[in-house]
Amino acid sequence: MTIIDNAVYVNGSRFANPHSLEQTYEVMDSCGGMAWIGMFRPDAAEMKSLAAEFSLHELAVEDTIMAHQRPKLERYDDVLFTVLRPARYIDKDETVEFGELHIFTGKDFVVTIRHAETPGLASTRTRLEADPRLLAMGPEAVLYAIMDQVVDDYQPVVNGLENDIDEIEDQLFAGDPTVSRRIYQLSREVIQFQRAIHPLREMLERLKSGFVKYHVDVELQRYLRDVEDHVESVTARADSFRQLLQNALTVDGTLTTNRQNEASAAENQQMKKISSWAAILFAPSFVGSIYGMNFDHMPELHWAFGYPFALALMFSVGLAMYLIFKKKTWL
Repeated sequence: MTIIDNAVYVNGSRFANPHSLEQTYEVMDSCGGMAWIGMFRPDAAEMKSLAAEFSLHELAVEDTIMAHQRPKLERYDDVLFTVLRPARYIDKDETVEFGELHIFTGKDFVVTIRHAETPGLASTRTRLEADPRLLAMGPEAVLYAIMDQVVDDYQPVVNGLENDIDEIEDQLFAGDPTVSRRIYQLSREVIQFQRAIHPLREMLERLKSGFVKYHVDVELQRYLRDVEDHVESVTARADSFRQLLQNALTVDGTLTTNRQNEASAAENQQMKKISSWAAILFAPSFVGSIYGMNFDHMPELHWAFGYPFALALMFSVGLAMYLIFKKKTWL
């Protein structure tokens, strides 16, 4: 059985703790309370039971069984189907882990289905149970409280990503060779985070548009507007992260190009030095090779000053080439 926590509430207080779905249905029929069924990866048989009891639409049931859904809010007659993508920042690995939460809300029931270990909804349930007046407002109060927790849990993620981006700025100018890969990894995480939070704006607008039609309590309306404010804040910061990472990637490309140019310039300078000395040493070798050809008619071979002349010529040519290369800053 994949039931994590299951309770029936009457007037905002926990009335019963059924151990199975069938007991939950019986208690609801007998006391007329609101059921909040929390489940973790239910199987097809359990979803079939829930669908039959609460008239859940087959498309929503299929989405829940298949999972891997984008954040969305869909209404099927009197049942609201909501998909959220909670997130948490893992300090040890400096990564963002995303979950998936499906919520069915009807006239007298809430079914929450998690497809990941996090987030646990125990704290949300405890907070609502501590305020019976709020919980007595029905399934809408539970839905808004869950959305509030999910959005509040985005704040540590935003702080963690911001810290990672600050570290990247330090790595950029320190010449860390791994910074490019880290920028791409962070960009991927920010994009996933944006995919989790951007649909919330439209979802909240749709909930607000039903305030009058579904007679939503004024206090719950204020509650939802507070969630909307937090979504706007988180969204704005996440969008700024995307731009910062794009700028960081541009700077990294520029710095990498500059370092490559500097390395190339240093290599060119070394090649100039090697070429210059090779040319300087070639001059005396050339003169020596001429007089080493052993021809019979070479006047300088029998000249008294031939040897000093050859040495002077070698030295003069070598010195002249040295001065030329020195002037051109090759040496």
